Amino acid sequence: MPLTPKPLPPHPAEPLDTGGAPHPYTALTPDRVLDALAAVGCYGDGRLTALNSYENRVYQVHLDEPVLGHRVVVAKFYRPGRWSRAQILEEHAFATELSKAEVPVVAPIALAGQTLHHHAGFDFTLSPWRGGRGPELDDFEVLEWIGRFLARLHQVGSARRFETRPAIDLQRYALEPRDWLLAHEAVPLEVRGAWLEAVNQAISLIAKYDALMPAYDPKTAQITRIRLHGDCHPGNILWTPADRPEPGPHFVDLDDARTGPAVQDLWMLLSGDRRQRTAQLGALLDGYTELRDFDRRELALIEPLRTLRLIHYSAWLARRWQDPIFPINFPWFGTPDYWRGQIDTLNEQIEAMEEPPLEP
Repeated sequence: MPLTPKPLPPHPAEPLDTGGAPHPYTALTPDRVLDALAAVGCYGDGRLTALNSYENRVYQVHLDEPVLGHRVVVAKFYRPGRWSRAQILEEHAFATELSKAEVPVVAPIALAGQTLHHHAGFDFTLSPWRGGRGPELDDFEVLEWIGRFLARLHQVGSARRFETRPAIDLQRYALEPRDWLLAHEAVPLEVRGAWLEAVNQAISLIAKYDALMPAYDPKTAQITRIRLHGDCHPGNILWTPADRPEPGPHFVDLDDARTGPAVQDLWMLLSGDRRQRTAQLGALLDGYTELRDFDRRELALIEPLRTLRLIHYSAWLARRWQDPIFPINFPWFGTPDYWRGQIDTLNEQIEAMEEPPLEP
């Protein structure tokens, strides 16, 4: 039987700065992972597999005995200082709400009424293991299917609002990241001027969409802001084959759930040239609009949202550089060639934002 989890100790929600000391994740050894699970009554049989995740540490764990019917679980150890506990619990509540509405998401397991646990300095959660492969996004029937499930996710997401989780907006995704990169001299001096010129031009174009973007005051926003998956790229949609239980797509990793326009959960599924992206978007919306209306004004936000993510991504990498896994997996980051590539991509995005929006 699972043990009664201990009360969570105080835990700050400020960004982590190790001051040159070893990163906290260096202390998260396999033994400590198994000890954490044992502390909540889940005993691993020794088979522990690290899963692909940079922001957190995530493991597939095989258990000696099933817990609430689950013999294989996924343990996620949250990056210290990234989210407050209230924000993590809002993620869990959203996932549980979606699951109860039969939207195919992987929700956390509640042990003794708690979904968030603490052990040896780490907050962690357990969820069922669900296998699957990436969706075949060149198949329009697959895109329609995903569109229908996104509509169901957004129906639940629109029912209430996040109280503590932030919104996707110009300040959080562009202005603050730009200022942080400059303050920390993350951009090499030889390319800093050209990068700053490009990023400022991109920001000025994004700012023109303030009347549509999720504004600082939701009462004045023209586009409805809802709770979103927030990071709905193909890697966060797993497809269960037709010969297995619950075939079709299911969503994983609500770690970046935020408030924003519905189109945020659609645009990352588009790829290729303009003609291909238009056709893909049409298939997604064919499925989506079977179950939920879509405000077509949001189509104008696709390229601004893509540009916000581009700026935010560079600052995200720079802020995580003390984590040993980042230099190993992103060895090209921070070089002058990297930033020259960012300048080129920003200039391409500036051109894209000046074009008419996709119209499927």
